[in-house]
This record gives sequence, C-alpha cells and structure tokens, in this order.
Amino acid sequence: MADTVPTPKQTLQHYLRVQRDQLLAKLDGLGERDLRWPMTPTGTNLLGIVKHVASVQLGYLGDVFGRPSGRDLPWLGPDAELNADMWATADETSAEIIELYKFSCEHADATVAVLELDATGWVPWWFEGRRTVTLHQILVHLTIDIARHAGHADILRELIDESAGNGDGNLAELSPEDWLAYRGRLEAAAEQAAG
Repeated sequence: MADTVPTPKQTLQHYLRVQRDQLLAKLDGLGERDLRWPMTPTGTNLLGIVKHVASVQLGYLGDVFGRPSGRDLPWLGPDAELNADMWATADETSAEIIELYKFSCEHADATVAVLELDATGWVPWWFEGRRTVTLHQILVHLTIDIARHAGHADILRELIDESAGNGDGNLAELSPEDWLAYRGRLEAAAEQAAG
C-alpha cells in the first residue's frame, strides 16, 4: 500500500498539534508551586505559558476568523493587570488552565476544519497594513509561536526537575554522571574561549 501524501492543511495541523502536545506534556507530574514558580527574571513559568498559549490560540483561531469562543478571558481585558495572561493567580487552578488550553485546541481545530487555507481573517492587534491574514498564514504563525513557547517550557522543566526532551530521540540518553561530564567540557570550552 502506498503512503498517502497529506494535504498542506493536514501538514500544518499535524505540526501545530505536535507542538501543543509537547507544551502540555511539560506540566505532567508537577505540583501547583512548581507549575507556577517564576523561573526567569521576567517571571516565565510553566502554567503561565499554557494560559498564554490558550488565550492566544482562542484569539488567532477564533476571533480573527469571526468565530469567538464565548469564553471570558478577563486577563486580556482593558483593566487587566500587566502580563496577566502569563501567570496564574492563586485562585486559578491548574485544572482550570489546562481545561481552557484543551478547549482552545478543540475550538481552534474546529475553525481549521471549516475554513480553507485561503480564508481571510482580521487581526486587530497587528500593525496597520498587516491586519488582513489568511488561515494559512495564521497556522504558520501560531505553530511557530507555540513551538517557541514549548522550547521555553522544556528549559523551565529541566530547571525544575532536570527532566528534558520529549522522547523523540533528539536528546541523547545519558546518565546524570555523563551529563555532568558533558557540561564540564562545555564550561571548560567557554573558559578557554574567554581567554
């Protein structure tokens, strides 16, 4: 039996789904504190990334194409606190954020299912002259954005509990001792290069 060649839309959806799944997997097994803990000077945290991606996805593959989700996202409102979409308050449970994320994926997939790649939408928050977009353009934009955030999440998770990668064979399987030796080589090279 010959392989079937996916359509361009199926290809774009496949890569979008892979990135979504990899991002969400970074939350597995962590408690509320670790999910929310700011790991960088700018406050980047795992649950905040998931909340942000859920919100962005509802905007780009919902509102932009005239398909609002009906979900209230007060953290995006005009009176919202700065960066309120990038962290979860103590009253917002991780279960609620994860449910919103899954809902945003379903809503986005439904939008993609009913539109052709050349369907047009309008992005009011983009610069004048760039606001009219196609579904194809938004799928590429969103996939790149989610991949970037999945990369952030991968690094944050490694900083939290030293788990890294996504099981696809792109990260060598080394013992903790071998990773320590490898890191030592990198540090020595950096010191030597610095003179």
